[in-house]
Amino acid sequence: MTELQEGHKAPDFSLSVSEGETFALADAEGKNLVLYFYPKDDTKGCTVEAIAFTALAESFEKANTIVLGISPDGVASHAKFAKKHSLSVLLGADENHAVAEAYGVWKEKSMYGKTFMGIERSTFLIAPDGTLKRIWRKVKADGHAEAVLEAINGT
Repeated sequence: MTELQEGHKAPDFSLSVSEGETFALADAEGKNLVLYFYPKDDTKGCTVEAIAFTALAESFEKANTIVLGISPDGVASHAKFAKKHSLSVLLGADENHAVAEAYGVWKEKSMYGKTFMGIERSTFLIAPDGTLKRIWRKVKADGHAEAVLEAINGT
């Protein structure tokens, strides 16, 4: 599979975002959509990133933008994470990592000499017409939400 590039059509998806609720790419039609992929609920970098996106939620809304965080954690884990940190961003459960694979962020990683498959922290800005407007790979959590908002606002 070729790596996604800016200007490509965003791969279609549908994910559970809470008990009985799903979110699909089509739900963002006419709006910007920020998909940020993160490795695991309630870990340091992932928490920093989710809190930052939540802190800027009003600004993203004013910029006609939906923010969706995606990890392999389930809906129950997301609900606990959101409640613990008062998160307002949508969190999508990609338990079979199909969406992560479609976006090319399910990668071989290594830690402490062991290799395993996991999420490479990445963010995709999808334009209202469904094309990939901007891609950030190997994201560092600090300051990232602000950088995404600046890109949307063209500053």
